[in-house]
Amino acid sequence: MTHTPRVSAVIPFYGEPEPVLAIIDTLRAQQGIDSADIEIIVSDDVSPTPFPEVEGVTVVRRPVNGGFGKAVNSGVAAATGEWVFILNSDLELDNTFVSRMLAAVERHGEILASPQIIGHDGKQQWVARKFPTAAHVAWEWFTPLARFKPTNWWHRGVGHDVEACTGTSDAKVDWVMGACMVVPRETFNRLGGMDERFYMNSEEVDFQRRLAEIGVPRILVPQVTVTHEGGASSPSARRRQWLTTARFIYAEKWGFEKNLRRALTLTSYANYGFNLVRSLRNHRVNPREILNHELELIRRGTRHEN
Repeated sequence: MTHTPRVSAVIPFYGEPEPVLAIIDTLRAQQGIDSADIEIIVSDDVSPTPFPEVEGVTVVRRPVNGGFGKAVNSGVAAATGEWVFILNSDLELDNTFVSRMLAAVERHGEILASPQIIGHDGKQQWVARKFPTAAHVAWEWFTPLARFKPTNWWHRGVGHDVEACTGTSDAKVDWVMGACMVVPRETFNRLGGMDERFYMNSEEVDFQRRLAEIGVPRILVPQVTVTHEGGASSPSARRRQWLTTARFIYAEKWGFEKNLRRALTLTSYANYGFNLVRSLRNHRVNPREILNHELELIRRGTRHEN
């Protein structure tokens, strides 16, 4: 009889192998669960440095680069475990992570869950969030508010679920960031996996909104913590276009694309006025150049261009 592992750890990969090899070592050293109950799958999304063959690890080699969602789908397609652990390649886990997360999710039943996630600076990454609206995105787009990022009211403005993120008990939320997600494999497949129209960003939001529609809760488990680097694998300008385009794909799918385009365009002109004032004191600030850049982000986003 074929053994069904309790866990399939799926790691999308693009970049350098060393961080993923470290995750594999940590998964193999987990306490509180038999090693035979953890299946490890690396989904190589045509990385410039191919992931090496590692004994006991299934390496899925995608034929073309497709982004996070496609890499996850390819990895889960090779999985056989009851629970899928979707793990970013830049996570750091402790040696009780799997058993503690399993205890949490099995206590709730059919759910999607995330642990608390902190950066290497020790600050939390605001895992729990509200489903996005045009107002949330415009709030983040508005340059003068950037100085208030350390405040809770700024976090609420962009849609972060402050109460859940700062609480100490399991919390039901709209969605959790996709760096570390646990979901039953059967549920993942029943929804058809990630929507592959998203290249990078918003695919986990869309997936969890579809979970909400069929009544599957999304839970933050703050008692379990992982460390996440986040955002270091690609230039920030390119990431901003990926994020903007993903938000427009999401907005079109969920019925507020026109509102988003209008809100971001108006906010860009508000930024222009703010930057005109800044340029009086700092001649290196070019308001017109910044405005044109933001309008180009919006234009490309509405055309779903990355």
